[in-house]
Amino acid sequence: MKPLHAGFAVFCLLAMGVLVIAGGNRLNPRADNTAQRSESGIVFDTEIGDVFSEPETEDVGTGASRDLPEQRPSLPALRPIEPEIIAPPQLDPAELERLPPRAPLSDLSLAVPPPPKPDAEWKGTTLFRPLATGAGQIRVQGRTVTIAGIELVGPEETCTDQDRQWPCGTRATTAFRGFLRGRAVVCDIPDDAGSSDLTARCRMGRQDIGEWLVANGWARADANGPYAQAAEKAQKGGKGIYGHAPDLSGLPPPPPSGGSQIPAVPDSIIELPGPSEADPLMPPDGLPAPSR
Repeated sequence: MKPLHAGFAVFCLLAMGVLVIAGGNRLNPRADNTAQRSESGIVFDTEIGDVFSEPETEDVGTGASRDLPEQRPSLPALRPIEPEIIAPPQLDPAELERLPPRAPLSDLSLAVPPPPKPDAEWKGTTLFRPLATGAGQIRVQGRTVTIAGIELVGPEETCTDQDRQWPCGTRATTAFRGFLRGRAVVCDIPDDAGSSDLTARCRMGRQDIGEWLVANGWARADANGPYAQAAEKAQKGGKGIYGHAPDLSGLPPPPPSGGSQIPAVPDSIIELPGPSEADPLMPPDGLPAPSR
């Protein structure tokens, strides 16, 4: 019985070895055949799945070389399908013509010119709280300053418009006062002027006061002054003293000049009826009756 048991054990060991070897080959087919060849000469790597071309080999029987399959031809260059739509047309630069820009749609799009810059050399002296005594004449710090380059329009001067006289001097003074409004002005006053009256060029901010008076027709330009062009524009535009007399038709008539008549003022704002026999005025209680 012992030899039979020993033979059976050896047989089991051999069978187990055969099964192990068969299972290993089953799991790793590369052990038997690492590569498979296709009919077209392409070699497939069964382990990593890469495909590569087989190099040229000679036929053992005939000695002739076997050529590989021809390579795929390269694709032609791309071209636009609709060149008239997609691609811009081919133009000759000599045929192109530059057109002028169109006019703006409105004046709001136009650039506003910068305000005029004051003369850098004209610094001057600042005078505070000026009082206009006439069109182009101010009273400040105890002296009178007359604007240079203009001919004054006096407050008592009158102008004629179609055989009608109107106080253009008074209107000029009123317009100049409204322009100043007590704001500070800068005048070119020499250092040795002292406190005496003088004639000087003045400005308020960046506005030349003499130019404003002449341009609005509230002063005449001096023959040797710098405001001749502004005077021509004022005359053509009919401004100030060159314009029409103001329309006073809507104002009430002025009072008579024969003297002031003060209306009589009543003693009381309540009108009380006087005593009569039918309805005598009875005094309050405790007061004697009025004597007749």
